[in-house]
Amino acid sequence: MSKARILYVEDDAALAFVTKDNLEDLGYEVVHCADGELGLASFKNGNFDLCLLDVMLPRMDGFSLGKKIRERDSEIPILFLTAKGMESDRLEGFELGGDDYIVKPFSMAELEKRIQVFLRRSGKSGDSEFLFQGGKLDVDGMKLFLNEEVVDLTRKEAEVLGLFFKRAGQALSREEILSQVWGKSDYFSGRSLDVYISKLRKYLKPIEEISIETLHGKGFKLIVSEEEKE
Repeated sequence: MSKARILYVEDDAALAFVTKDNLEDLGYEVVHCADGELGLASFKNGNFDLCLLDVMLPRMDGFSLGKKIRERDSEIPILFLTAKGMESDRLEGFELGGDDYIVKPFSMAELEKRIQVFLRRSGKSGDSEFLFQGGKLDVDGMKLFLNEEVVDLTRKEAEVLGLFFKRAGQALSREEILSQVWGKSDYFSGRSLDVYISKLRKYLKPIEEISIETLHGKGFKLIVSEEEKE
């Protein structure tokens, strides 16, 4: 399954490094540009699924960049990032063809949720369906197909399992899972996660090639056997 490709234009080097690194860990391909003109050149030469644009950019501001992108592509989702919270700025962004507006500082959980929403709307989300030997996970439909059985999932069950499949074979810390699905990491959310992990293990029990392993002191990992990978 191909990765969704994001054009990320941000002049704050430290923020850009952290955000790009986190988005790539979440399974996205990210092309970062440090100013508006470089962003426009990258857009013209690349094939992107979503644009993430800071408003205050050197050489060409984010609104001007967004307008030029929208003139070339009427469908691609455009999300503006800014430290400003003025209603006039939000309205300007929407009038120029922006799809959403995120005020800094933002959490990665919030950003990931917004990105997922617009990629799904455009039909380019790479994390809504996962096929495996003997079944399929439909995150949006909240259903797990196991051989001839269909398991109805709750929204959080589907999101937790989808995160595991997206990061199959990689360690996921409890804090990361809680941040991505619950949007917070506290005692009560942590207890809820334990319940969800237990239920998901029961759902997956009929499929011998797939299991959720506990990594003591680190978190969890979805294990897919080598035979299954082939």
